[in-house]
Amino acid sequence: MSAMARYSAFLGRWVEVHYRAGDILLPASGTFVADSGKSIFLEQHLEQHGQNKQFRWEIPYQYIVRLEEPGKPETVVMPNPEGPKTPLPPLTPRKKASLN
Repeated sequence: MSAMARYSAFLGRWVEVHYRAGDILLPASGTFVADSGKSIFLEQHLEQHGQNKQFRWEIPYQYIVRLEEPGKPETVVMPNPEGPKTPLPPLTPRKKASLN
């Protein structure tokens, strides 16, 4: 079976992701900028001490527990059919903060 970009429908959208790092469940949010067919890539732009900064990170498919476009419950994706091993907290809208 060839690798497909299974999350490409989220390209260009602000998303929230819960993913595993070892035994820890971590949240991440940012603009969905790429899907390689094996990993997704999120990006955030922020201002810190008057300088524009860009942060981009990669999350491999196998670590994604939940992916959602905030405010659109129909976009929740939980790729693991057995569900996460630890309960997920409810997603609540967060304000974007400026780091000055």
